[in-house]
Amino acid sequence: MRMLACLVAASSLLAAAPVVAEVIHFTTKLDGASETPPNDSKGMGEANVTLDTVKHTVSWAVTYSGLTGPATMAHLHGPAAPGAAAPVTIPLAAPLASPIKGSAAITDTQIGDLRGGLWYVNVHTAAHPAGEIRGQLVSPH
Repeated sequence: MRMLACLVAASSLLAAAPVVAEVIHFTTKLDGASETPPNDSKGMGEANVTLDTVKHTVSWAVTYSGLTGPATMAHLHGPAAPGAAAPVTIPLAAPLASPIKGSAAITDTQIGDLRGGLWYVNVHTAAHPAGEIRGQLVSPH
């Protein structure tokens, strides 16, 4: 009986424990050689994306320099392997001057794709409307 009481007490403590968020960081270098198809842009950049798996959110900071002109659009795309194209998953909102920062809610499926290395960042310009610089998001884990 005493053992049962201990088990019940322990299980109630576990049930009352708060859910701990798993926060995962993803990074990538952005360049024209990673575009689909590759281009000879001298632009370069970096993206840092943070995933909170409990809140179902991503946040980002994208920095860049050396583009042929101002960024006209920027997006997170997926799911796609490196070298493949995918639809826009999350449009990055203006202002598009470096650094671009923001956050958005995502679905369980999108979390799986991001964790699977199937998302990329793309920055577009007038000279490169399909994308001037791109980078595949990876987690260092």
